[in-house]
Amino acid sequence: MSELLDIACQVVELARKAGATGAECTCSEGENFSVDIRLNEVETLTQSASRATGLRVMVGQFTGSSYTSDLTRDGLAKLVASAMELAAVTTEDPLAGLPDPQDLGSFQGDLDLFSDDIERLAPQERIEMALRAERTALEFDARITNSDGAGFSSFRGVHAFANSLQFAGEYRSSYCSISCVPVAKQGEKMERDYWSSSARGVAQLESPEQVGRIAAERTVRRLGAVKATTQKAPVIFEPRVARSFAGGLFDAIEGRAIYRDSSFLNGKLGQKIASSRTTLIDDGTMPRLFGSQPFDDEGVATRRTVVIRNGVLETYLLNTYAARKLGMRTTGNASRGITGNAGVGHGNFYLEPGERSPEDLIRSVANGFYVTELIGSGVNISTGDYSRGATGLWIENGKLTYPVSEVTIAGTLQEMLANLEPANDLEFRSSFAAPTLFVGEMTIGGK
Repeated sequence: MSELLDIACQVVELARKAGATGAECTCSEGENFSVDIRLNEVETLTQSASRATGLRVMVGQFTGSSYTSDLTRDGLAKLVASAMELAAVTTEDPLAGLPDPQDLGSFQGDLDLFSDDIERLAPQERIEMALRAERTALEFDARITNSDGAGFSSFRGVHAFANSLQFAGEYRSSYCSISCVPVAKQGEKMERDYWSSSARGVAQLESPEQVGRIAAERTVRRLGAVKATTQKAPVIFEPRVARSFAGGLFDAIEGRAIYRDSSFLNGKLGQKIASSRTTLIDDGTMPRLFGSQPFDDEGVATRRTVVIRNGVLETYLLNTYAARKLGMRTTGNASRGITGNAGVGHGNFYLEPGERSPEDLIRSVANGFYVTELIGSGVNISTGDYSRGATGLWIENGKLTYPVSEVTIAGTLQEMLANLEPANDLEFRSSFAAPTLFVGEMTIGGK
């Protein structure tokens, strides 16, 4: 048992002795590094370390939470006293409590969440990686005359959790990323775009030169953008923006939105809500990916959950509280920060790939819109209404032709799901993922 997990267990025992009928403790520590550079100069550089412990206690069906970064004996005693005091003044909740003991556990297997090559990379080498990305972008095309910067960031840490039902577990994780945002000018108009690469370790990152080159290519192809005319047409979302569509679906599927009756998917279990080509999965057991962990933030084993199978809604994503509200069983999706009641989170939440390539989907469109960036947050999960600002490329006769900007795409999530076809190019670049997505028809608002 590590020092951090030992502290979590000690805190739970202190809470039990203080009169708590249930307790759960989260401990975390980590090291962060980030550098932002612009035009070959370091603008900001941050290196920090943190350590904190959070406690949630139950006294019957009253709950209280507190946290501290003081991990001395006195600090932990004050943490317990504070949580107990808050429990004494909160409102009783008959559904409050720890998970059922049979739900507790941890995924058995190596998720490969930690890489020590980040530690071996000196700060100057990390800075140089950001500089190389920006340098590559600036040298790519004479029309790239400026930069919104490039950066490198990393994290290494440990997460420990224990509760009064005898669950105790911990895991290490790491993360690093490199990004670049060049700016191009043509006439009086300027355009910007970006590219980034993220991984558990440095060895899995795309090279700085590749990040800079792709960022530059994406920026240059936006020059000369025009408004499309207002019309109804097919829309294709590239993977980078398609994952935001997956994010909108998560907001509609997570248990709190369901029991609050604020989701258009409430009451739809067992019904066909999407095209038969649509399968949506939440999986926290995929090695090296960003949504993976051995157990959730209540000590329930992480798992693979099929949410939508061939268009049929099979389940919602739930923590213990949401499951009790809905008369269901937790799906192991509890999520929280260092303290407080658990919310509902996700593992690797993604749409399964289809059979056709992105090129085939584009070739099938005589007149349509290929979206490369979305602007704003116009998604109403209560009604399903969808309206976002967008930029991208216009499709004519099955080919990407000219850049388009300052338009709006609108529809409903219900219609989009019913007319959805995923391509075969699924790639995980974050905990949300989707392949290229084809939507049969949307309203495009332009000139």
